[in-house]
Amino acid sequence: MNFCESVLDLVGDTPLVRLNNIVEPGMATVLAKMETLNPTGSVKDRMAINMVKRAEEEGLLKPGGTLVESTSGNTGLGLAMAAAAKGYRCIFTIPDKMSQEKIDMLKAYGAEVIVTPTELDHHHPDSYVEVAKRIAGQTPNAFYTDQYNNMSNPEAHYLTTGPEVWEATDGLIDSFVAGLGTGGTISGTGKYLKEKAMAAGREVRVVGPDPYGSIYHDAFYKGEWEDPGMYRVEGIGHDFMVGTLDFSVIDEVVNVRIGTLSLWPQPGQARRHICWGIHRHRISWALQEARNLGPEKIVVAVVCDSGDRYISKTFNDEWMRDRGYFAPPQKLGTVQDILESKKQKVVLADPNDTLQSIINQMATLGISQMPMTIGRGPQNDRRAGHSSGSSRW
Repeated sequence: MNFCESVLDLVGDTPLVRLNNIVEPGMATVLAKMETLNPTGSVKDRMAINMVKRAEEEGLLKPGGTLVESTSGNTGLGLAMAAAAKGYRCIFTIPDKMSQEKIDMLKAYGAEVIVTPTELDHHHPDSYVEVAKRIAGQTPNAFYTDQYNNMSNPEAHYLTTGPEVWEATDGLIDSFVAGLGTGGTISGTGKYLKEKAMAAGREVRVVGPDPYGSIYHDAFYKGEWEDPGMYRVEGIGHDFMVGTLDFSVIDEVVNVRIGTLSLWPQPGQARRHICWGIHRHRISWALQEARNLGPEKIVVAVVCDSGDRYISKTFNDEWMRDRGYFAPPQKLGTVQDILESKKQKVVLADPNDTLQSIINQMATLGISQMPMTIGRGPQNDRRAGHSSGSSRW
């Protein structure tokens, strides 16, 4: 018989899929690492089960314990799956900018979810990070997984994602593109790939898209940053520095913005790329990498989750338009616009016309109203554009 002992055994070993329709001639090969195929549908399953495993090994998490985490959603889902499989309770805090789909999914897994204001500084006592820490400290037999500083996070990718990518490309990968959230995926995978490439006498570029408003871009290039701004991208970027991000394995950090990348569909367009979730910026930048590198090169980009958890947000035309990511609908215009768009000019009735003749003329022209002029005779041109004198309606 061939079966898995637990759903946790299904995490990892995700395939690479070649992108064809959106890759232009002369570009490098672009391969998508389909992390959507993990049990809860995201790359975060990898580090979630590794954090739980290490906590158990170190005696930090005991039978019947409680997992506590501050999450954007996906890490919480991975931890909730592990909790369900192992019999733990779980409590998660999540910023209110995250999609309702994620919140509902967390609750469906049996998690207790506390939603906090997005705009609060992470040091604020009511921020999602500080609330999670406080809950962990006040709950007996609780373990705060702390994905932002827990080195079991990048370790998961060093042990699994990196080897999978290297082996699947026969060690021929030239560039790896992953987002910067906790930094676990890009740091752990990037470290492994660079070590293997160095041993093989070649190089691998590691590139991370980062949303405007996040601190990572400035932190990478300047070593310092100003007060973070607001941004609506979920799962990447941050307003504080984390311990799980290793800049030493990253070659480039690229600022990105919702709605400005080539793969963001405009209103009414088919969502051909819905499987890529909100992180189409990674695929978009992978395409840019492919253009820069040229043919005979290989670019791998992480598809970290799927669009089914963002239907109410970036896959919703109204949500995108209300926040300025789409151009506003065509204006209704003015009365003058309507008049200028008419294919025929306004026909005027004369006081000397009979009522029946006016009714017949209106029926012939397919109109319901006809203005009447005063002081004009039937011998005059009856087109509004040539009228002179007063008129009444």
